[in-house]
Amino acid sequence: MLKEIKEWIISILVALVVFYIVHTFLFATYAVNGDSMFPTFKDKERVIINKIATKTDSIDRGDIIVFHTDTKNDYIKRLIGKPGDTVEYKNDKLYINGQYIQEDYLKENRKNKTNEKLTDDFTVDMLVNADGNKKVPEGKYLVLGDNREVSLDSRRELGLIDKSDVVGKVALRIWPFDAFTRYFFEDNFDKVNK
Repeated sequence: MLKEIKEWIISILVALVVFYIVHTFLFATYAVNGDSMFPTFKDKERVIINKIATKTDSIDRGDIIVFHTDTKNDYIKRLIGKPGDTVEYKNDKLYINGQYIQEDYLKENRKNKTNEKLTDDFTVDMLVNADGNKKVPEGKYLVLGDNREVSLDSRRELGLIDKSDVVGKVALRIWPFDAFTRYFFEDNFDKVNK
């Protein structure tokens, strides 16, 4: 009986250590808060974040990332511009390094917009933390919410975010179960050249 109790205790301790390592270094769960990524993500949906992506530098344009803004708040947004990119919004169209990028994930929001443009014109040098640079500076990312009319993102006071603040990229939506999915990357960003 004593041997069996010892085995149970050891099994539980091993499971707790494995859970701690996985949660701390590999993956984490987050709850979406707000409508800034609607319709891609809705308020209260739960996602799993791949933390390894930050360590292996495998985060790319079009990925949806979670990042810290301070010690209490994390945001979820789409990565649009990486260090060295010129990013411009002109006549409601996105251009990265001079190439037009079709944003298919904005179809529903474009159809239901309340303003003339879904995304107002801007260039990198107009953004907070750009320090007048025309390209996204080293160590920074440009992020936008899919629900552009309500999103607090790089166009507003949030500005360009620090690469070091990124927790990871969204790997899975796990709640609600009927919306379970794993594919959020936008293929149209693949054609961007530096």
